[in-house]
Amino acid sequence: MKTVANFDRIGEENAFAVLARATALAAQGRDIVNLGIGQPDFATPPHIAEAAVKAIHDGHHGYTPATGILPLREAIAADILRRFRAEVSPEHVMVVPGGKVTMFAAILMFGEPGAEILYPDPGFPIYRSMIEYTGATPVPVPIREENGFAFSAEETLGLITPRTRLLIVNSPANPTGGVTPKAEIDRLVAGLADHPEVAILSDEIYASMTYDDEAHTSLLGYPEIRDRLILLDGASKSYAMTGWRLGWSVWPQPLYDRARKLAVNSFSCVNAPTQWAGIAALTGPQDAVGAMVAAFDRRRALVVEGLNRLPGVSCIVPKGAFYAFPNVAGTGWKAKPLAAALLEQAGVATIGGPDFGIHGEGYIRVSYANSEENIARALDRMGDFLSEARAA
Repeated sequence: MKTVANFDRIGEENAFAVLARATALAAQGRDIVNLGIGQPDFATPPHIAEAAVKAIHDGHHGYTPATGILPLREAIAADILRRFRAEVSPEHVMVVPGGKVTMFAAILMFGEPGAEILYPDPGFPIYRSMIEYTGATPVPVPIREENGFAFSAEETLGLITPRTRLLIVNSPANPTGGVTPKAEIDRLVAGLADHPEVAILSDEIYASMTYDDEAHTSLLGYPEIRDRLILLDGASKSYAMTGWRLGWSVWPQPLYDRARKLAVNSFSCVNAPTQWAGIAALTGPQDAVGAMVAAFDRRRALVVEGLNRLPGVSCIVPKGAFYAFPNVAGTGWKAKPLAAALLEQAGVATIGGPDFGIHGEGYIRVSYANSEENIARALDRMGDFLSEARAA
């Protein structure tokens, strides 16, 4: 059978391959500490789960509007106003099964042969995968350690050409934990005035996870780009709801109906009980979110201190999300062979930086979405391994 050429270009997210290998090793009796997967290790708060159970008992078993039930879209709009001080109409909000769907829709709208799409590198691997799937040219925006893993407005704007159709930005960022300061975002938005034809996809899925009084700056706060801005957000990270598959997005009016039609043609709607759980998440008590972020902050300190003690490793302090992106060039190892060896020989799962882009060489991603005890064990194992093993 012959499939269309698009599928020959599609990539994947290697974190799931590492998770599968770690799971297989654990099934063989190996003691594996997983610092690879980007998933909170906390349970979904009970009041959220109870809301889904209640929805089932109340008979919410059928289809919903493709864009999501109105009470949830209203709750999302209210939450955006509370957190970002930006007014959003529920009529511009779309409920989707996870954050990737928003990426998929936005990139499909603007990606085609001859077009260029800018994306962060190192960055979430699905950006590039989907750009290549559409036949558009992926243009990596370097995310540099010397900038604290924040993007450079000047460098980003300098990559825009007459063929640029979409710019993807991500702060707080995966895999680096970088947070771009407001002043740099101000410069980016000011420069985008010279490129009115370029749409923007702002991935803010980690917006609730910043540290050291580093405030998150949402691109929704800039009225001058609202007519071409797509916001990506969701419940997976903030509320420990990865498996619920509940995301949402905000679309400018000219694009909203196109996104709705994609929903109708693909997933129809998000399952109803999950949407009622989303209402409980956004309108209920937020203390569980605060407690989770406080725990991540403690783990962040443990990870950074421990990584900087390892031979050949240095790690700047991440300002957001739950990832550290240590520089491992001094170990003498290439990043992916090192990550593979740490898993197979030391029992510690991490992700090699090149899985996040061409600028990821020399780094590995370490997720601190694990207990302090397990993080300490992992760091000890990594230290022992790097002290004894020769570079491949």
